[in-house]
Amino acid sequence: MGAQLSGLGINELQNLENQLEMSLKGVRIKKNQILTDEIKELQQKGNQIRQENVQLHKRIDLVTKENVELQKIHEARIMNEENGNSDQSYNISNTYGLQAPNLLQLNQPRPQYTELGLQLL
Repeated sequence: MGAQLSGLGINELQNLENQLEMSLKGVRIKKNQILTDEIKELQQKGNQIRQENVQLHKRIDLVTKENVELQKIHEARIMNEENGNSDQSYNISNTYGLQAPNLLQLNQPRPQYTELGLQLL
């Protein structure tokens, strides 16, 4: 608080002031280094999250396209059943660009039973 400084001379006070300034400078340098390191780490985490986000968007787009394709196949099956033509085969292209005829037949799920004979829904 400065109460003990009353007995010091000018040179001693200047030396003390220089020591305080050097200590403050060291503290500021250390603080800036810690903040800089933290900023770099957060930027890396942000970049990683952005990359994961891009990958997830690609997966969502892929699943959405597959769902649309399956919905079209399902609707075509319903139309064929309504027209009395239920043994139709469908061509499906997979996500790798390969096309091959696939014989698909949509079935209702069968009930499953446990050891106790209870139906699982």
